[in-house]
Amino acid sequence: MPAEEHPPASPPAAPPSLRERRRAAATQEILDAAEGHITEHGPAALSLRAVARGLGMTVQALYHYFPSRDALVTALVTKGYDDLAAAVQAAVDTAPPHSPVPRLVTAAEGYRRWAIAHPERFQLLYGTPLRDYAAPAEGPTTQATRRMSAIFEREMFDGFTEAQLAAIDTATLSPSLHTYLAQLPHFGEGPLPPPATALLMSAWGHLHGLVVLEVFGHTSFLGDHQAEIFRMAMENLLTDLHHRIPPP
Repeated sequence: MPAEEHPPASPPAAPPSLRERRRAAATQEILDAAEGHITEHGPAALSLRAVARGLGMTVQALYHYFPSRDALVTALVTKGYDDLAAAVQAAVDTAPPHSPVPRLVTAAEGYRRWAIAHPERFQLLYGTPLRDYAAPAEGPTTQATRRMSAIFEREMFDGFTEAQLAAIDTATLSPSLHTYLAQLPHFGEGPLPPPATALLMSAWGHLHGLVVLEVFGHTSFLGDHQAEIFRMAMENLLTDLHHRIPPP
């Protein structure tokens, strides 16, 4: 028999040049300075002039890396979503193998911890929209939010078949909403029927709403019990989700 032929291996990618490494380092320094400015003054106070002043740069020099305030905001928002998604994934990955806490609850708690640790960056992502800023359509911020959504979708529906997800009990789902959800693009690991999409959005609103209330200080009267209340709410949410999904 003839020997099996293998396609030629692709040549290794060339290492970044000195100029590229310097540009990447300067870009990271600018992002770090901008995040520090947001932490100190809030997202609304962000400006290229303030960031440049903090770095000892001129605004004209900063334009070589970010041609506009919108470009800088887009990079900051994208990095914020990426860091948040990484924190959620790390929470799941580092959970004990036989932890009694469900993985979805663990992911939600990772989300909460990051938001509490970085309230100003969380506000940049989910607070009052910045004046005169609009994220680019189908740009990096959109891709970053989809990565976040995919994590929660996986932890919420892992182990269920497409037929089970299509038969989820959503008695109030109107035909028009069912049709609309069926047309939405999907970016998870497998098909997501409209009832599952509706349930995912409902659960996300519950989870995110509780975190927003805490980050903005509306549940401070609970003191040290906020984490316990959050876990209880997430466990109850998961129980309700599973009651709505029929057995195989």
